[in-house]
Amino acid sequence: MSAAALSEPQVLAHTKRELFSDEETTDSYSVCDTQFAQSQWLSGQPIPESIRDTLAPFNHVEIGPGYPDLVGVQQFDTTYLTTEQLSEPPLVAIEAKGHTDTGGVDIEKGLQQAYTYLQEANAAFLTVPADTITASVRSAARELNVGLLGVQPDGSLSSIETPRVVGNRTSDEASAIRFQATAQGVANKSFGLNHPKNYLGYPLALYHPNPTDQILSEHVVSDTAGARTGAAFLGLIDELPAGEKLTPLGREVVRFALSRYETVDAALLTFQDWQRSRQRFCELAPEWGLLTRRVLWEYPATQLLVDELQTLHDDGVAAPSLVDLVEHLHTTKPTFTVELFLRSTEQARGQVLTEEGAIRSEALTDGNVYHSPTVFQLKAMLYHAGILTDRGAEPHRLNPTADVWKLREPLQDKHR
Repeated sequence: MSAAALSEPQVLAHTKRELFSDEETTDSYSVCDTQFAQSQWLSGQPIPESIRDTLAPFNHVEIGPGYPDLVGVQQFDTTYLTTEQLSEPPLVAIEAKGHTDTGGVDIEKGLQQAYTYLQEANAAFLTVPADTITASVRSAARELNVGLLGVQPDGSLSSIETPRVVGNRTSDEASAIRFQATAQGVANKSFGLNHPKNYLGYPLALYHPNPTDQILSEHVVSDTAGARTGAAFLGLIDELPAGEKLTPLGREVVRFALSRYETVDAALLTFQDWQRSRQRFCELAPEWGLLTRRVLWEYPATQLLVDELQTLHDDGVAAPSLVDLVEHLHTTKPTFTVELFLRSTEQARGQVLTEEGAIRSEALTDGNVYHSPTVFQLKAMLYHAGILTDRGAEPHRLNPTADVWKLREPLQDKHR
């Protein structure tokens, strides 16, 4: 290949860098396929670490009948999409093609692959070296409603054909990526505190007429930023450009407090009494524990975990380890499992996932590959709510084969 030729990993990295450059914001998230987490491409051609860093995180996400090179959720302007109002940011699937060892670019195959993703994606793109795009390629892309992106040798990206956004059914795999792009996803931000009182207290502090951070630090927790992030994850508040506001669930927390105390101030004094307590919250404050259970049940990951732990119980695995749970979950909800449990770094996912997206079971025994907000903070809150029997543990202290994920009140199979 010539010095100006672009390999498929290079094409994809330039594309992701241009399209998903601001993923720290809510409503934006993307993953690249696990084949790009490998150290080599084609016949021994290395994939530079800088390229892998750009493409991370990795997952093997099935969209329609195939596995796109990149799956992402984000709002796009008219440069890349013919805008049509959707109730949520569009899910896009991107197929990349670059120069092969012989110098060719398999554009026809790429167009057909991208077209099949429209069975579940809101938009599909083919991204290729710009100098390989002909008039006939543009015409074919337009007919198939596949977006066409051209990458220059310097890495700049041009929109050659703009696809129409289509409304599609969403599979479990696509839903997992959508989940990560919401305020409740665990990708870029996450739970930082491990006691639910810190999050339940936030709506009360926000409702209080005095400054929220002042009230929160006085009565609930000093880490006001962590409490705010967790309250947003649990759907108690919305963080809007104009400021924070209570969600319907957050307003219900305030109503719950006012039904039991004369004022919000009186409720907050109770929160102050709970500081530094290690007692299980549902035993320390049974009514607040039930409210915690209700709030956590609204969190999508809780429902998935409880359902699958019940399934394991029915199958005779009453006290599954973290390794047991992740291996089981990956057989039924592979994308969601990877996003929820594994750190998003190239090292962690490359260590656990094969090129085909399968799990290397031996890698799951390393506590450092796990996402702390799930195995530590979320698990601790499920313990405090009375859902699980055991607390969470920080990854560096985690023994995944001995870390028990057991339902406190499993149902008998006939009563499920």
